[in-house]
Amino acid sequence: MADGIKGWRRIIRATKVSYVGMGWALREEEAFRIELVIFFLMLPFAFWLGESAIERVILFWSLLMVLVVELLNTAIEVVVDRIGLERHVLSGRAKDLGSAAVHLSLLQVPIVWGLILLS
Repeated sequence: MADGIKGWRRIIRATKVSYVGMGWALREEEAFRIELVIFFLMLPFAFWLGESAIERVILFWSLLMVLVVELLNTAIEVVVDRIGLERHVLSGRAKDLGSAAVHLSLLQVPIVWGLILLS
């Protein structure tokens, strides 16, 4: 480890920087804010509609995955923009691939919920 922090101090520091990242996403990324609102609106239904603990976890997890993928997509976009704001085919491809990942994460929610609720 480059900074020499180990053990509990490392875990505490990692937790702090994680919250810094989520705070930045909340302030700066409208898509993340929208998806977070949807997450909190749908979360009670995951626990109400799921008939077993496994179903509840799967419904919850499908919602959480959208947020995780959105954060990863945002990280890709920030790194690409850090490298340079000029248009480049590889920069565009990286951003498009991140967007595609978010799209797939959004598509899996109605599929997962539909399969569980219709079974």
